[in-house]
Amino acid sequence: MTLVYVAALISLLLTLIVGVPYLDFLKKSLYGQFIRKEAPASHAKKAGTPTAGGIIIVLPAMIGATLGLLMAQKSSLNTFIILLVFALFTFIGFKDDISKITRKQNKGLSARNKLFLQVLIAIIPALYMTFNGERSVSVFGLYNIDLGLLYPFFAVFVIIGASNAVNLTDGLDGLASGTMFIALTAITCLCIITGRFDIAIVSAAIAGSCLGFLYYNKPPAKIFMGDTGSIALGGVLGTLAVIGKFELLLIIIGGVFVIEALSVILQVISFKTTGKRIFKMSPIHHHFELLGWSEPRIVYTFWLVGLILAIVSFVLRYYLS
Repeated sequence: MTLVYVAALISLLLTLIVGVPYLDFLKKSLYGQFIRKEAPASHAKKAGTPTAGGIIIVLPAMIGATLGLLMAQKSSLNTFIILLVFALFTFIGFKDDISKITRKQNKGLSARNKLFLQVLIAIIPALYMTFNGERSVSVFGLYNIDLGLLYPFFAVFVIIGASNAVNLTDGLDGLASGTMFIALTAITCLCIITGRFDIAIVSAAIAGSCLGFLYYNKPPAKIFMGDTGSIALGGVLGTLAVIGKFELLLIIIGGVFVIEALSVILQVISFKTTGKRIFKMSPIHHHFELLGWSEPRIVYTFWLVGLILAIVSFVLRYYLS
C-alpha cells in the first residue's frame, strides 16, 4: 500500500516541478484563454491566462502511475486500459484547446465531433469489461443488477457523462482541480479497501497531479487546465468507476460534477419548454456568482460539498459491502 502514496508523491512533485517552465512556455507562446461573451463580467480579467494546463496533470500522472505500478509489480490490463483512455481523452481536449487558440475565440471542436470522439474512446473500456464477462452493476455493494447486453451502452454513458460533467465544472479557479483531487482520493481509498491496489495506484497518481496543479490553479489562477485537463480527468474518472465496478457510487463520489451537469440540463429544458430560466446562469457555479458570491467562496463551498459526498460514499461502500 505504501507504493500508492509513492505514486501520488511522484506525480505531485513532477507537476510542481514542470509547472514553472511549462507556464513560462505558454506565456511566451501567448496560449491564453478566451472568455465567452456570456460569462459573468468578472471573468473578463481572466482573458489571456495561459490554458491547456492539463498537460502538466496528465503527463506527471502517467509517469507516477507507471513507476508506481512497476515498483509494486501490479501492472495489469486494467491499468493499461485506464491509462490509454486517459491519454486519448487528453488528445480530444488538447485538440479542442488548440482549436480555440488558433481561432482566437472560445469555440473549439463542434459538440458533435467532440461527442463522436468521446464515444469512440469510451467504447474501449466498455467492450473490455463486456468481453471479460461483466454484465452487472453494483448497487452500493448490496446487490448487483444484471444489465445483460445493455451493459456496454451503460458503461459508455457513465464515461462520457463524467467527462462532460467535469468539463462543465471547470469554470472557476481551482474548482475542477480541487474537486477532482477529493473525488480521486475517495476512489483511491475505495480501491484500497476492496483490494484493487493496481487501480488505487493509478487513481492516487492522478490525484497527486491534481493537487500539484492546484498550486498553480487556485484563486487567482496562474494557469487553466483547459479542455486538455477537464475532458481527460472526467473521462478517466468514469473509466475508473467502470473498471473498478462502482459505477453507481460515482453519482455520490462525483456529486458536485453531477449537480453541475444537471443544472445545465434543467436550464436548457426549462428555457426550451417554458421560455424561463431556473438559474441566473448555468452551470450552477455561475448562478452563485451572479448572486454576489465571491469566486473563492463558491470554490471552497463546492470543495466542502465534494468532501462530504466523498466521505458519504466511502462510508456507504465500507459498511454496506
